[in-house]
Amino acid sequence: MIRRYLCPFKAHRLPHVVTDVLVIGGGVAGLRAAIAAAEGGADVLLVSKQQLSESNTYWAQGGIASVMQPPDSFESHIADTLKTACGLGDRAAIETVVREGPARIEELIRWGANFDRETDGRLSFAREGGHSYARIVHALGDATGRELANCLSAVARRMEQISILEHTFVLDVVTSEGRCTGVTAWRKDRGLFMIFAPSTLLASGGAGAVYRETTNPLIATADGHAMSWRAGAIVRDMEMVQFHPTTIYIAGATRALVSEAVRGEGATLIDRNGYRFMKDYHADGELAPRDIVSRSILKQMVKTNTTHVFLDARHMSEEAFKHRFPGIYDMCQSFGINPAKQPIPVHPSAHYMVGGVSTDLFGRTSVERLYAIGEAAYTGLHGANRLASNSLIEALVFGKRAGESAAHDLPRERRNPEIPRLSAEVALSQRTELDTQDILSSLRSLMWRNAGIERVAPRLEEALEIVEFWSRYVLDKVFDQPAGWELQNMLQVATLIVKSAQLRQETRGVHYRTDFPETDDKNWRCHLDWSSASQVAVKTPVPA
Repeated sequence: MIRRYLCPFKAHRLPHVVTDVLVIGGGVAGLRAAIAAAEGGADVLLVSKQQLSESNTYWAQGGIASVMQPPDSFESHIADTLKTACGLGDRAAIETVVREGPARIEELIRWGANFDRETDGRLSFAREGGHSYARIVHALGDATGRELANCLSAVARRMEQISILEHTFVLDVVTSEGRCTGVTAWRKDRGLFMIFAPSTLLASGGAGAVYRETTNPLIATADGHAMSWRAGAIVRDMEMVQFHPTTIYIAGATRALVSEAVRGEGATLIDRNGYRFMKDYHADGELAPRDIVSRSILKQMVKTNTTHVFLDARHMSEEAFKHRFPGIYDMCQSFGINPAKQPIPVHPSAHYMVGGVSTDLFGRTSVERLYAIGEAAYTGLHGANRLASNSLIEALVFGKRAGESAAHDLPRERRNPEIPRLSAEVALSQRTELDTQDILSSLRSLMWRNAGIERVAPRLEEALEIVEFWSRYVLDKVFDQPAGWELQNMLQVATLIVKSAQLRQETRGVHYRTDFPETDDKNWRCHLDWSSASQVAVKTPVPA
């Protein structure tokens, strides 16, 4: 039995806020949606769990994929995305993002985004793995996400229709008669309160913190996936978790991303013996899709009996590296590494949640008045594997589309909304309380070992058994702080990841089963759709 709400409440007795459009999340998807909704005439409240700078967007290094120069073409970008999606990509979603992408880039430029340019003033383009052409625009060398976040937040803060509430934790999507009416939320200075809105947009980011090794900030605890699941929304292909091949590996230190753009500039992967190994695994070498590079690194680590490999960028001068990748250079220096003179020790880490809340081309979920965008959503763009630098452009395109739709679909009576007399009761737990910090640490290690880059039936079965045991002692509790709610969300999403990985008995994209190493289009060219109403996956065929 899945508990519908994390905390009991009586809506009419709690403090409440009313807005036209509620946006949950302060990354590029949430900011772009808030701007679009405000431009559509709506009053918008944007809430973020921490300050706006604490998001996956802010730390994104590589860039934004978009067709903006010959001989590149929309058809080529569409074909590259479909190929990387490994049979699960939605052509309509892919065409939408690819064809609308350039307009979103031009829009950012008008708003003041400082993209890198050549000496003649033209935009500078890079090439990354899986792309046929150099189509990646970037900013400040390796700080594209930070530049986008700063640009969009500045635009949003200038708009009178947008209010921003930081350091606000959203617990649950609240529904009445199957329709989303808002959320329950918490702030340290006011406790539990309600936010009512005719339209709610989830842009709450990813789930990287479910894994011990991750490039994500530790606030990426799958909150949006979990609250949508509890509200009855369909979540799709949750086994599809992308691992980034290259994060700095220093024993005892937190993992730090080394952008794929470094390989795009000619850096190679070598093992402990100095051997360049990627050509042994794929014709595209270091520019193969991320899932292939990640698995190849693991295999080479096993061959050489070591914990990591090396990214060799010594073909670049120190001045050139520092100019192109200033953030990565400084990060390497903080670990005592000069990337122009020493290979960088690297290791794969969980990077991007490909699966998510299933949406249409306007961000609408299966729950009326609830939208999902960005990493929380499954639009069909990525299919079974995300093409490098397609995430920021997806967030921009669907952020705008969902924001416009949320504003356009507002009911006429929104100015004088009726506050529903909703309530939820939660029975007191009779079970022992376990140490939540111990469970969090153990969960992240378990998911990395048993449901990580490579999966196999006995390990998945073991993982599910352990996660379900922990869940019995955590999901029945009522917590009063974000740490407890985050753990509950992570346990629910970990369960979905493991169950989906168990069910899909094939290898496809980022999902690699060592016991089913081949792709099986006859039985598994389908989506796995989950709903809390049935708790059983539905296999939804992908149109030919």
